Amino acid sequence: MNDIRIVFMGTPEFAVASLQQIIESGYRVSGVVTVPDKPAGRGLKIRQSAVKQYALEHGITVLQPEKLNDPLFLAELKELEANLFVVVAFRKLPEMVWSMPALGCFNLHASLLPQYRGAAPINHAVINGETVTGVTTFFINEGIDTGKIILRSEITVGPDETAGELHDRLKETGAELVVKTIENIAANKCFPIDQPLIGEPLRTAPRIFREQCFISWNKTAHEVHNHIRGLSPYPGAITFLTGENTSREVKVLRSALTGEITGTDPGHAKIVSDNRLFVGCGDQYIEIITIQPAGKKAMLAGEFLRGLRTSGIIFKTPPEAV
Repeated sequence: MNDIRIVFMGTPEFAVASLQQIIESGYRVSGVVTVPDKPAGRGLKIRQSAVKQYALEHGITVLQPEKLNDPLFLAELKELEANLFVVVAFRKLPEMVWSMPALGCFNLHASLLPQYRGAAPINHAVINGETVTGVTTFFINEGIDTGKIILRSEITVGPDETAGELHDRLKETGAELVVKTIENIAANKCFPIDQPLIGEPLRTAPRIFREQCFISWNKTAHEVHNHIRGLSPYPGAITFLTGENTSREVKVLRSALTGEITGTDPGHAKIVSDNRLFVGCGDQYIEIITIQPAGKKAMLAGEFLRGLRTSGIIFKTPPEAV
């Protein structure tokens, strides 16, 4: 353990769990690399990454390069004299960085590689209705999430679990796997293998943009339900409430399957027992549990319904999403 000197690279709260477990396990973290501070929110206040905040609280040196090939950054990185780099939820590294440490540079990815390579593996796994997912540690190479696998850990996905809930479970499972990976490297018991060739098609996990958030009500209820929970709580599944010559954007953050066959067009809604909101999909009704009108807080469907002035509710998909 005393021979391991780590530089940790990461940005969001997902990465903090791994950094915390590394430190609590007694490993020496020589420094942290994270993104530069940037303005965020309505007030455009300068915001530090979650990883930077944690590092500063624990007296760890922080490097925040604009460019990872900057000669000054590379010099500062070498001065940390680390022999292992650990990467969790960061950005693609140039070879001059990932090839630097003597013991290698490994990444934690929130999927069972080779499936769901890309920036949003948790979201896409839920959207696609996966019942099993997990985390993988692998040595970084010149590709994107293509390096040799060190360890993997599987977890089941609940049928109503949101991406946010799965994120919170995976960050803890991933942190445990990161420490186990470091232990194996330190004990010279690390035996990485090539990513397996599988017969089924590889599913990718690219970054999600706004146009991919729109709900297509003509799809099956299961597909719509998975789409909603796969985008919850962020960025949120988007639809448009129409009625009385108005159209308002809303986000649906939680839903439930009803099993009730629809007798109406997709997107047409009905109110059940005065406080339950059902919306027709391509085959069955889906119940909206939590909804967030644009510019307002998230609320339960019953509260949302009390604020409506119309009884005829139709949810529409914008043309650009069809």
